[in-house]
Amino acid sequence: MPPGAPRHVRQGASWEDTYARCRQLAPEAFDHDRVRNLWGGDWQLAGEPAEATSPVDASPIAGPPMLQLEQALQAVAAAATEHTEWVKVDLDERRARVARCVDQLETHRELLALLLVWEIGKPWRQALTSVDRTITGVRWYLEEIEPMLAERRPLAGPVSNIASWNYPLSVLVHAMLVQLLAGNAVIAKTPTDGGLCALTLSAALMRRCDLPVTLLSGSGSRLSPALVLNDDIGCLAFVGGRDAGGQIASQLVQTDKRHMLEQEGLNAWGIWDFSDWDTLATHLKKGFEYGKQRCTAYPRYVVQRTLFDRFLAMYLQVVRSLSFGHPLAVVDPGDEPPDLDFGPLINAAKVNELNQAIDLAIQMAATPLYRSSLQEGWFLPGQDTSAYLPPVALLDPPGASALGHAEPFGPVDTVVLVDSAAELLAEMNASNGCLVASIACDDEQLARQLAAEVHAFKIGINRPRSRGDKAEPFGGRGASWKGAFVGGELLVHAVTQGPPGEHLFGNFPDYQRYPPA
Repeated sequence: MPPGAPRHVRQGASWEDTYARCRQLAPEAFDHDRVRNLWGGDWQLAGEPAEATSPVDASPIAGPPMLQLEQALQAVAAAATEHTEWVKVDLDERRARVARCVDQLETHRELLALLLVWEIGKPWRQALTSVDRTITGVRWYLEEIEPMLAERRPLAGPVSNIASWNYPLSVLVHAMLVQLLAGNAVIAKTPTDGGLCALTLSAALMRRCDLPVTLLSGSGSRLSPALVLNDDIGCLAFVGGRDAGGQIASQLVQTDKRHMLEQEGLNAWGIWDFSDWDTLATHLKKGFEYGKQRCTAYPRYVVQRTLFDRFLAMYLQVVRSLSFGHPLAVVDPGDEPPDLDFGPLINAAKVNELNQAIDLAIQMAATPLYRSSLQEGWFLPGQDTSAYLPPVALLDPPGASALGHAEPFGPVDTVVLVDSAAELLAEMNASNGCLVASIACDDEQLARQLAAEVHAFKIGINRPRSRGDKAEPFGGRGASWKGAFVGGELLVHAVTQGPPGEHLFGNFPDYQRYPPA
């Protein structure tokens, strides 16, 4: 290997060291050879542990203890019993217990970040940021919660959370703590693909602060009667893909159960009559964080044809500057972890899926613009790199190919050239609704006219949009979202009962309402 190449995992940061720290901190939840499920206030030796490997290097890590439906039904019944007691606890006491839990999360910040590295492949700096956003977000609610709860009361049953693996703390744990603060017991299903130990440690800290949390592992389809349709469930919060979300939405159609279903969409930058390429380059580079494994990533660029040469010059400079590889590989054992743009994808199967989609799009006449190599990555000698995908960009993938209309959820960009504003809008709206979008245009008035026709919940003018923090609302348009919107007071309203006849902001079958701009 060349001089300066990594040769070690950072001292004290191996998976074995990380898991040993979890066992020492929360022995009730972590056995030497498995993790436990949690319900009824007890850590249960139930469920068959599935095999799991780290996306970082394919080494074995703790797998989710998969429950059967009968066990999940017992857990939900126990959560419903806890809910009836929790709704009697006044706000000051709820706030005190949640505050203690947040303090504990901060105390164990670095251990939680290490779990995010090993379980879901987040680079070290980004893992720390994810923990910090959880802490600061919940602290904001602790300060602001009282007026949000005016004339409101908890739901009739616990909130059930089914979330994807990519943000187990800053999305899932954050939401759970706010739901608890609002007066509800909470249930969460661990994502099968990653995040088990980060969630388990967080749940252990919650239980030590006397918070009524239930944490279960299992197949989503198998546990659906317990976690989605069960009459004891007061609300369902889902984050995931359109296939699973669509199935859940179809099940909920026959019910009046409170729900918020966040689903994927093909978020796009539209570039029209534009010249500030240096600023756009900065936004594009930051957009590659975590390999674009985010619901608010921008994998599609719809570009005015006459600007393509300037766009391409800027874009190629950005992708050639990206760094990726092992998040904890260092030259000397005591070194700080590298500041990478991204690490692995969630698993090797996802890499294979995207490689097949890339190859198929090229066979169907897409033009390769850029394709990096694993040789340019930051890896240990002999390391398994099967879960890593260097950045790829394709020009004009046909709409019939998956990359022409669906979110890749990885560092795979597509560029579509257009000749009119009408084409620009049509190509930006290729996925029947999305969460975020942006218009890059020197004429702000024209940009806002175009933005009004883009089927996205949040639209940036010469800047990207994100899920946001604290008071900022979040939702989706079209097939990217079903049910109540969240964020700020909307999250609290989504998990509480208001005055009779109240209509929540959100996407619902019988009406659509959006919060004021």
